[in-house]
Amino acid sequence: MSVTWEELGWERLAAGVGRCRLPVWDCTAGLVTGGGTALLIDAGSSLAEGARLRAQAERLSGGRVTHLALTHPHFDHVFGAAACAGAEVYGAVGVDAVLARARDREELRADAVRNGLDARAAEEAADALPPVRHGVSGEWTLDLGGGRQVLLANVGPGHTAHDLAVLVPGDPEVVFCGDLVEESGDPQAGPDAVPAHWPDALDRLLALGGEDALYVPGHGAVVDAAFVRRQRDELAARFGVSR
Repeated sequence: MSVTWEELGWERLAAGVGRCRLPVWDCTAGLVTGGGTALLIDAGSSLAEGARLRAQAERLSGGRVTHLALTHPHFDHVFGAAACAGAEVYGAVGVDAVLARARDREELRADAVRNGLDARAAEEAADALPPVRHGVSGEWTLDLGGGRQVLLANVGPGHTAHDLAVLVPGDPEVVFCGDLVEESGDPQAGPDAVPAHWPDALDRLLALGGEDALYVPGHGAVVDAAFVRRQRDELAARFGVSR
């Protein structure tokens, strides 16, 4: 039986394109459907959350999750990745090394526990992280079939050293920004942030989507180009980056 995006708690943004806001950390996951395929954008904060996302994505798309794009290597966006077994995993160049190194996995696990994730769930997710087979250094066009193409763009560094954006052409165009853009609070700059380059990353996002696109932040409500531009200027002032 068919089901609507809204019935599963997803926000439909365009034909075959939507996102949901996950509980606890208000993290966004995105979905783009193709011809019997589905691209999931980020995978949630645990294996259980990733499994729920995959099940919902497959109900909405009518096919299995064939592709997974990780916007950046933070636990609330990647710890559900192993639940998408069989999917081709994409990330900005360098994410593969971060998720493969034992010390980086341990830091992700520890950060998850510090932020309130159950210790056992954090350990299981960290141990199960799948390899990122496809590193995006510039732009990469994915053909999802059914006339659907999606552009993956390495627009960082900024929020991290490895920030990936996803552009879905259409009317409107939709840009999944990861945590380069946050609406529900101030953008978070942890020890792996690259503040001097963050405003430039937002300029690249704006060039990618243009004035009329919908910009989907890593946390919070969907925003427009004017919001992204204001956040770019605020970050430049916050970090003393000349414009």
